[in-house]
Amino acid sequence: MGPIAPKDPVKQREFFYIMLDKQISAAPAANGGGVCVIYENDERLVTSAKIVGNVTDESIHALLRTAQGFRKLVYGLGVSVMCTEAEHCDFVLQFYGKGDPSASGTTIKQRVSTDGAEYLIPLSDAEKHDDETIPGQIRFEFPKNGFLATVNVRLFLNDGFTAPPFEEPDPIDTGSEAYKTMIANSVVAADRTGRLGKLIARAGAGEDITVAFIGGSITQGAGATPINTACYTRRMFEAFEQKYVKGGKATYIKAGVGGTPSELGIVRYDRDVLADGKYSPDLVVIEFAVNDAGDETEGDCYEGLVRTALNSPDRPAVILIFSVFADDYNLEDRLIPIGEHYGLPMVSLKRAVTPQFYLPRGEGRVLAKNRYFYDVYHPANIGHAIMAECLMKVVEESEKAYTGGEPADLSGVPALRSADFDNVHLIDRIQNRFGAVIDCGDFSETDRNLQACEMNMDPGTTPEFPNNWMRTAGDRPFAMDVTCRRLLIVTKDSADPADGRTDVFVDGKFVKTVDPHIVGWTHCNSQIIVREQASAPHHIEVKMHEGDEGKRFTILGFGIVE
Repeated sequence: MGPIAPKDPVKQREFFYIMLDKQISAAPAANGGGVCVIYENDERLVTSAKIVGNVTDESIHALLRTAQGFRKLVYGLGVSVMCTEAEHCDFVLQFYGKGDPSASGTTIKQRVSTDGAEYLIPLSDAEKHDDETIPGQIRFEFPKNGFLATVNVRLFLNDGFTAPPFEEPDPIDTGSEAYKTMIANSVVAADRTGRLGKLIARAGAGEDITVAFIGGSITQGAGATPINTACYTRRMFEAFEQKYVKGGKATYIKAGVGGTPSELGIVRYDRDVLADGKYSPDLVVIEFAVNDAGDETEGDCYEGLVRTALNSPDRPAVILIFSVFADDYNLEDRLIPIGEHYGLPMVSLKRAVTPQFYLPRGEGRVLAKNRYFYDVYHPANIGHAIMAECLMKVVEESEKAYTGGEPADLSGVPALRSADFDNVHLIDRIQNRFGAVIDCGDFSETDRNLQACEMNMDPGTTPEFPNNWMRTAGDRPFAMDVTCRRLLIVTKDSADPADGRTDVFVDGKFVKTVDPHIVGWTHCNSQIIVREQASAPHHIEVKMHEGDEGKRFTILGFGIVE
């Protein structure tokens, strides 16, 4: 007797992946479980379709930008999860609504096993709320936090739509000549200051060393799984320690904060890198090439951060690393001249990985974009590993170039662009070394709902600017009298409609309105309110903007150049 005929299969549909063998980790969730949130708004979903699904059709890109278009295009989602630590997880697709995303729109949830089996979630079977506007986020919700998983999500298309043929991911041969060439191509310049070579000699002689990293979300570790051990900073630190540190102690400082430019980095340097005098780094790696579109000085603050590190009392070595987005964007053309001016070692991921992305398979392509990137902004684990290798390559090239002798004293080198933001120091509720006279008025409370990041070796998160001033009610403005040449105000951005705008006045003159909703998520924002060449006394006032008197606002701190 022959086999029983199987049931008719589900119709084979066109599809493309938006996640393919993506490694995720579950962060602590409010309900006590674990969650990995992958945002799909602000062109993220379109970019995933481009780099993971190889979708070049602009009409499909347009449909992915709205909830209505998404439903017109997509028949259903194929979801698979592989996790050895849990038996199941909940897959969630959330369409944002017209109001608060947490209380409007549509949420589609499906429980899936974690054995790698694919689940089909037809959109026709899912609920739909009339106020949904855009695809907002995808979540993987687990029973506990800390779980690691590999996930795949593909979009099956409705009749009438076509997708590019699926191409299996490139195998990555890290021992190949093409891979080695890619890493070598990252070196923009080896060290000409002698500081890196001298540091290597000191480490080899048994001295203790401290290696610090400051930057944005990539330095924080975004895209790496687990974020605190697979990030490029930890990988590079451990490789440097293993190769060069002989007998001494190596200390690791990671000061990456997502969504922030060097304009904030110059204020954070005191607390996040130096720990208010606890540490004095021997090597500082600076990564702001994809964040500095938000630097209103267009490079002056970046040079100020570089000069602050270079001219610290212990004269550390400084490496500049230029990461890259999935659309090939970075600001290295603006920043490389600063590194050249001081003779610094520099690494460009754009020069390393971007050209080979566009080579055909078998003709020099080492890995495709969908392997390097976790999302449009951040590298995946292999991307972080490549960043670390590129840093070690420039260290090795600098070691070869070192001829001995004392490292260069750069304190007398004039600025290329500006020295206005050298040695910016933090003022907050606790730090006030320059004697500012502060009357916080009704900005008298302390905000505990802050941007928090994984710092140093700590797998948990540390809140940024915890010694802040928050206003919830009352008419009295925040006032400060201080003598300075430059002053930056650091404020909290937020998506909460309960947070309002403030107006900033200097010496009685209106300077600017600070709107916490422009960025749209909880994070730190730094803006210049005084920039003068001579030090002078100034009176600062911050008061609620007309119409927002019933709302909250948080001043996180100030950055001052005396």
